[in-house]
Amino acid sequence: MSPGKRLKSSSKRETSTDKALEPGVYEGLAGVRLVVRRFLSFSEAAVSEAGVTSQQYQALLVIKVAPGGQIRVRDLADQMLIQHHGAVQLVDRLTTAGLALRIPSPEDKRSVLVGLTPQGEALVEHLARTHLRGMLANERLLIESLKRLRRLAELD
Repeated sequence: MSPGKRLKSSSKRETSTDKALEPGVYEGLAGVRLVVRRFLSFSEAAVSEAGVTSQQYQALLVIKVAPGGQIRVRDLADQMLIQHHGAVQLVDRLTTAGLALRIPSPEDKRSVLVGLTPQGEALVEHLARTHLRGMLANERLLIESLKRLRRLAELD
């Protein structure tokens, strides 16, 4: 997927002659959406308290899991689903905050790698622990909702 592009909905459209969905499908979907909304609300509060944005936290995660803990700016843009210039600005903000640093690529002098500073490592560790607790707080509802959807999907 190229940067900045969104996933498109299925091109197959349901028609009025298709079999009606079971009521449990709506309940399952509502449950999943509720968990996602709760988690996103929780996440916004957690990153705000830590002094970063959700986008900055996502970038820290992408950098953290990149091979060797370093990623090219263009690959960061792809992972974040943003344009290259947006990734450059994001990296600017992370470096200004002391959370990331630019590293000249040893293989390609035109490329710049981005890595985490010790401060960035500590922050992403703290936020990851916080997010894990927040996610697990809604585990039961998520699992029940997904199981309901799986059962109903297997009936079709």
